[in-house]
Amino acid sequence: MKILVCMKQVPQKDAPLKLNENGSWIREDVSYEVNEPDAYALEEALRQKEKHGGEVVAITAGPARASQVLREALAKGADRAIHLEDPAFVTLDALNTARAVAAAVKGESFDLVFTGLQSDDYGFAQTGVILAELLGWPHATIIMHIEKNDAGIRVKRELEAGFFQFVQMPLPAVLTIQSGINKLRYATLIGIKQAKNKPLRKVTMAEVQAALGPNLQVLEKLYIPQKTKKTEKLEGPASEVAKKIVEKLRNQARVL
Repeated sequence: MKILVCMKQVPQKDAPLKLNENGSWIREDVSYEVNEPDAYALEEALRQKEKHGGEVVAITAGPARASQVLREALAKGADRAIHLEDPAFVTLDALNTARAVAAAVKGESFDLVFTGLQSDDYGFAQTGVILAELLGWPHATIIMHIEKNDAGIRVKRELEAGFFQFVQMPLPAVLTIQSGINKLRYATLIGIKQAKNKPLRKVTMAEVQAALGPNLQVLEKLYIPQKTKKTEKLEGPASEVAKKIVEKLRNQARVL
């Protein structure tokens, strides 16, 4: 099978959230890593390749530093990589990111596209399902298991409250992978050496600009919630205080 894995570089989980006066995220002086759900998507793609043969292609969008994500993917076993390289890709919303990815791989015939369930920085969980719509392919989310069969694939989806759903899907298809679907592997020394000689194609913003449009989702401002404390003392007979408490629980706290 030929599998495309969409990956993202995100600030490390313990990176400090620094904001400027305009409420924008200052990202220049933080450390970065592979988005965790995307790491599981890559691992599952490599396991499918080991079972059924084929090719795994990793793709990311972002500035030059984002190539580290692809180097790690190649070191772990991906066959080649595609880098949509431009700082402007970071400012795209999920729709335009999906459009850029679709334009970059136009003409290639993939059997599956994997994305992580969501990103660790914004967590919108939109890019994968929008990409499926743009490609005109079926999709399934929160995938915990994939089994190939004669009719396509059978996937296991995680639902709420400990329930799961099993779905039979035709190929090609787009799947968003849940963290924990498998155990992540480490890159071997020989894999790191081989990664240097594997193809890494760069795509500029100009090459995909025609497919993009204005952002339909814009973050106006980020802020750190302020901790506040407000105490109200209720006085009077116990019966009257009890009535006031019930009223506040019902109308203000809305827990009754």
